[in-house]
Formats: sequence, structure tokens, C-alpha cells
Amino acid sequence: MAQKVAVITDSIACLTRELVAQYGIRIAPINLYFGDKAYRDWVDITPDEAYELFLKDPDAFKTSGSNPPEWMEACRAASRETDSVVCITLSSKLSVVYNSVLDIKKRLQDEIPGLSIEVVDSQTVTAAEGFVALAAARAAKEGKSLPEVVRAAEEVRDRVALVAFMDTIRHVYRTGRIPKIAALAGSVLSIRPVLTVSEGVVRFIGAVRSRERGINRMLKTIKDRVGQNPIHVAVMHAFAQEEGEKLKERIASEFNCVELWLTGFSPVMGYATGTGTLGLAFYKD
Repeated sequence: MAQKVAVITDSIACLTRELVAQYGIRIAPINLYFGDKAYRDWVDITPDEAYELFLKDPDAFKTSGSNPPEWMEACRAASRETDSVVCITLSSKLSVVYNSVLDIKKRLQDEIPGLSIEVVDSQTVTAAEGFVALAAARAAKEGKSLPEVVRAAEEVRDRVALVAFMDTIRHVYRTGRIPKIAALAGSVLSIRPVLTVSEGVVRFIGAVRSRERGINRMLKTIKDRVGQNPIHVAVMHAFAQEEGEKLKERIASEFNCVELWLTGFSPVMGYATGTGTLGLAFYKD
């Protein structure tokens, strides 16, 4: 069945290259900066390579809020193959990407008559956003229409959840929400925050003093939300491949997973969470 709709998302969605290739998803990368050099996330640099730079000098590592030229080019490339495009962005409450893509939609519909573009705010981030994009891409691969693809994305958006555990709080001041001195003090005290996303915003839901307790808190969060139901899960790690693999194995043994994959935690988020972060995106089947 011919695919009628192209799906585009940003690199913060943490999708693996295998999933992107399997479902024909186009990725609009966010820019990363180290010193005076720019890198396109996911294209010029892998998450692990980005974290290696980050560890050399965290203060020299920065990110951009959006990358409109990459979205523009992705939409133009898609328009050469189809006249319907769905753009899935990270939460509009966390970034200007959503509004930037709305502007691009207006410009391209004037430039390319007949092109239909729908922009979906995933209201989340990282692999939870990735699941929203995957839902759209799977519907598109089945030959669904533009409204049906949007509906598939929105249905998963309303169900998907995210919980993450930070191994350190020392870099979180870079979000602008916590003073640097407080972040450093928290690091000295070994405070490890547990985070979730609610109503499009990252929220602290607790703090632990060890990795084991952080992981157990994440697993309890999933159990409380899904019970014994079959679930889709993405395991994320920030420069902690071995820990990510172990967590994936534990998820497989403790839950009824109809889908389970491991991916790098986006360094666009990791510049504030630091290395060692582990996260889980999930929803009931």
C-alpha cells in the first residue's frame, strides 16, 4: 500500500536509526555547540560523542532552541514525494520548535501550493515524543490518510508517559530554574532527582540518594500506571550503555512488553541533566 503521508520529528525524540529507517521518518536535528563549533544532533554527532565533549568542559557545551532551516529542508524533501506531511514536535512549553514549525507551515503552503502540513505538539519530550512520532509513522506506513495519521499520533500522545532519573543535579542550573550554587550543593549532598512530564512541562516528583533507589522509583511509577497490562517501553541512557542494557533486561523480565527498545538520551536535554541519566518512556498497549 502506497504511503500517502510523510512524518517528520526532531532529534530530541530519541528514535534509533533502525526505527527511523524502518518507518521512513525524517529527522530535523537540533544544533549542539561545543566552543565555536556547531554539530547537528543525530546527524553530525552521536549522543555518546556529544557526551564525551560535554564531559571535557560542560560550560562550553550548549544547545539551540530550534533549527528552522532543517525543518524547512525536511518538509521540502517530503513534498517531493507526497502532498501530506505531519510534523511532530517536542512540547511547546519546553521549546520554541512548535511555533517555529507553525511559521514554516505558513511559508511552505504559500511556496508549494497543494501541500498539506499538520503540526502536532507531542506535549512531551525524548522517547515519549518518539512514541508519538512512531504512532504517526506506523499509521502512515499502513496507507492511512492525513487526518487518520494525526489521530493516531494524538491517541498515543494522550497515553504516553515519561519518567527519568538523574545521576547528578550539578548541571540542572543550566535550565535557568535553579541557581548554580543550589545545584552544586545538591550534587555534594548526592541528591538525585526523579522527573516526569505533566501537561507538557518537566516536573520533579521526588529525590533519592542512590541509583538503585532511582531505578526502583521509576519501575514503581510504571507499575502504578500500567499494572499488568501489555506495554510499549523505550529505555534511555545518557552515556551509560551498560546501565541502560541492564535496565532493559529488568524491564523485559518484570513487564509484559509488546515493544521494548534502548536508545541514547538526547544530549539536547542531557546538557542540563548530565551523564548517567536513565529514563523510561511507556504507554499501555
